[in-house]
Amino acid sequence: MDNKTGEIGAFEAKARLSELLRETERGVSYVIRRRGKPVARLIPPAPLTQTEDPAKILASFSKIRGRVTGTVNIRELINEGRRF
Repeated sequence: MDNKTGEIGAFEAKARLSELLRETERGVSYVIRRRGKPVARLIPPAPLTQTEDPAKILASFSKIRGRVTGTVNIRELINEGRRF
């Protein structure tokens, strides 16, 4: 796999997106610049990891829940999160 890194302007990246995606699949990374300043990176995806065992996830939630004291109102938590 190729580990090259290139730089490309935003306008050119837009015009050549399909080509850049094909090259990124092969391991090439790009720094996308706008007016000379880096604004984004196009990199190959990280390898997919195997999913956790659902039983382990539920056990983790139960462990966390054991540390929470009192009652928890899920609707209040949701509404509180929407304020931000």
